[in-house]
Amino acid sequence: MISTGMYLTKLLTTYGVDTVFGIPGVHTVELYRGLAGSAIRHVTPRHEQGAGFMADGYARATGKPGVCFIITGPGMTNIVTAMGQAYGDSIPMLVISTVNAHGRMGSGEGWLHELPNQQALVSGVSAFSCTVNRPEELAPALARAFAIFDSARPRPVHIELPINVMLASAEHLAVPENPVRLSRPAGDANALKAAAALLDGAKTPVILAGGGAISAATQIRALAERLDAPVVMTTNGRGILPPGHTLAVNLSASMPATRALIETADVVLGIGTELGPTDYDFYEDGFFSIPGTFIRVDIDPAQLMRTRTPEIGIVGGSAACAASLVGLVSASARDGAARAAEVETLVHRDLPAAMLDDLIILEIIHDTLPDVLIAGDSTQLVYAGNTAYGAASPGSYFNSATGYGTLGYGLPAGIGAKIGRPGGRWWCWQETAGCSFHWPSLPRRWRQRPLLS
Repeated sequence: MISTGMYLTKLLTTYGVDTVFGIPGVHTVELYRGLAGSAIRHVTPRHEQGAGFMADGYARATGKPGVCFIITGPGMTNIVTAMGQAYGDSIPMLVISTVNAHGRMGSGEGWLHELPNQQALVSGVSAFSCTVNRPEELAPALARAFAIFDSARPRPVHIELPINVMLASAEHLAVPENPVRLSRPAGDANALKAAAALLDGAKTPVILAGGGAISAATQIRALAERLDAPVVMTTNGRGILPPGHTLAVNLSASMPATRALIETADVVLGIGTELGPTDYDFYEDGFFSIPGTFIRVDIDPAQLMRTRTPEIGIVGGSAACAASLVGLVSASARDGAARAAEVETLVHRDLPAAMLDDLIILEIIHDTLPDVLIAGDSTQLVYAGNTAYGAASPGSYFNSATGYGTLGYGLPAGIGAKIGRPGGRWWCWQETAGCSFHWPSLPRRWRQRPLLS
């Protein structure tokens, strides 16, 4: 018999899932029965929170949703923190859990792992949470999840299977060979033309690129070069323009020099950035502003109208909208490289000496390991990196010190990223005590310096 739990693995395979993170338990055995005969790799952490952080790192490194199998009750309470970080950073994560059987679910009788309302517990850190009450509901639930991942703001999705449903027969259910996949909207044509006209007429344009734009690095680079516009990258947007690019600005928008660049821009284009305070007002001084004309591209229509209402708002995918703008604007020299270079030269003025030392460590690591992937926690080195580190490529530098701001993230997220991108090398900073790295190819003065705090 093919149970619903085994049927799940077949469905996940059709969506291209190759890795699942989780811990087997008495309530999830049937989910693992299907994995045994599949090509999907299973990775077991020590704790469900670790499974969530691994899935987060895997998603950032690959662009694909990180998938978790989680037990009822304590498994869900353990993973909620990881879902909160992924929710805050718009990371695709599929959390599949069990829940007590119908008749026991929420009964208050004290069944193993019972919660009053498991779905309600995770609804605040997920794009949606649903209960599969019949085997026939599983495929549509997964289709909804991947519709979110493919075409909307990617956030965690939770699907729970009551134990009796997980064990029920799914022999009668077909496995679609090619499930329907959606694409992100291309943006309103008239709004794009209006935005292009403003950008064409701009004398000092600036682009703000966030984590929602990392899949559009090629298009944003082409647009920036055509407009001769500096690109200010948030922490999760680092690497959209590589270090050394004449238009790259890696200094945080919370710093005076970057703010001055933005404030003197007559037109500002924001792509895939929520304008969150941890990127633009880290010290909570309230001085960040966009006085010029603001054009905003975002996949989330509600986010378009938060923080700073744009003069032109475009709902669409970053790559498609940036590509359209490249074809609509004219090439022109606007001293963009000089304006970006001025910000970079002021880094030493705006940053304390200790932070500059930490940035030197990051640069040494990058120079020694050019393909390095850096994952971090809330540490001093991470704060320095978020302030002014230039990542080599999109998705190669990330941490939990923005948005939700959890701890315990760096090591499991780095492991997940390494699993997703096995050819590269990675480095992580974890919030812990008494640890240091000794890297023999670093210059002598750095070899005994603690890199974990």
